[in-house]
Amino acid sequence: MSTNRLRRQLLAGGTAALASVTGAVGQSKAIAPAATQLPRSLPAFRPTLFQSFFLGGFECSTHRRADGRRLDLIAATGHDRLARSDYGQLASHRIRTVRDGLRWHLIEAAAAGDYDWSSALPMLRAAEAEGMQVLWDLCHYGWPDGLDVFSAAFVERLARYAAAFSRLHLEETGRPPMVCPINEISYLAWAGGDMALMNPMVRGRGGELKRQLVRAAIASIQSIREAAPGARIMTAEPVIHIASPSGADPGPARAHLEAQFQAWEMLTGKLAPELGGKPDLLDVVGVNYYWNNQWLCARPQLAGAQWLCEGPTLSPFDPRARPLRRLLADVHARYRRPIFLAETSIEGELRAAWLRHVCMEVWEAMRDGVPLEGVCLYPVLSHPGWADDRYCPNGLLEMEVQNGRRVEHAPLVAELLYQQDRLQDLLARAGQP
Repeated sequence: MSTNRLRRQLLAGGTAALASVTGAVGQSKAIAPAATQLPRSLPAFRPTLFQSFFLGGFECSTHRRADGRRLDLIAATGHDRLARSDYGQLASHRIRTVRDGLRWHLIEAAAAGDYDWSSALPMLRAAEAEGMQVLWDLCHYGWPDGLDVFSAAFVERLARYAAAFSRLHLEETGRPPMVCPINEISYLAWAGGDMALMNPMVRGRGGELKRQLVRAAIASIQSIREAAPGARIMTAEPVIHIASPSGADPGPARAHLEAQFQAWEMLTGKLAPELGGKPDLLDVVGVNYYWNNQWLCARPQLAGAQWLCEGPTLSPFDPRARPLRRLLADVHARYRRPIFLAETSIEGELRAAWLRHVCMEVWEAMRDGVPLEGVCLYPVLSHPGWADDRYCPNGLLEMEVQNGRRVEHAPLVAELLYQQDRLQDLLARAGQP
């Protein structure tokens, strides 16, 4: 996920093209015709992984910023206090599955192995009371103070904490959990290991950090499965596309593009097998995709052995962009695992238009045989920005509470209902010629 500062800088470049989703249909149709038409039918496939095809994801970042400030977006949005109400409100919109997060820095704040579940149990019990299925992020960019992410202790402590939560979940619910050990390994390695935008705030160590995070994820998956057999493991990573300027060397963009798969490849053991990866460690593949996940490699930079490419965003209707349906198909063809769109959103008045565009692409991907299990509106609750606490209006729900419920973004509510109904129509005709 990009920083809020970068999102603001790029938004101006993407707004005009995205407006064509709601207005100038002819332009988008000429560039990406399949993205504007409802497929007549789908293959005989039924999503079964989640309680609802559309999920809601609560922003739960807990990292330290470059200035040292610790973020806690669950507390900042009041979701820790309003979890049951939030879950119930989403259920009223036919969302029965959510992504949510544990705050490791609070749970293991006192000492290694000393777990205080007081920040997690109310949310876990609220989900049970509302019949909400939850995919829990164990480490969403943040970890306990004093713990060196590059140390062997990081691997060991994450694995022990993951096992402890798995046992707790089993005791509380009678079911093994669905968890994501480390959210967006690739983004964290770039933001924290190459760009010094967040912890551990270093440069030129992105590759090293990625390997260490994968090492920790592997140990955690193994400990989770030992503690709670049958647990489902999600690995959520951003998918991107980068184009090269006309006449420029395409090598850096290609190298950066290939790097997006490294975390998954390490988990399977295809890359860096010395880390201990194995094919069965990759379970549910979560694909994160935002409006600014495609850009032009205008400023290639070699950081160690890895190319970093920065540049202006590409509209999804730019001929140099790659349709989302193709990106999803690429990932599924590569791994053949259960797959879902684990994060997607945009800010402001384009929220409904973005969901419509994404759903058109998802329906096309499914028509082409990609067995997508769901689409997660992430974040489903608007929140304060990472960098400056500005209000980020990107959710189905707003932070404001009136008469015991969050204020809702009406256009996105209407679009969600429309797409839910379209999905039911498509599934009813699945397998038909």
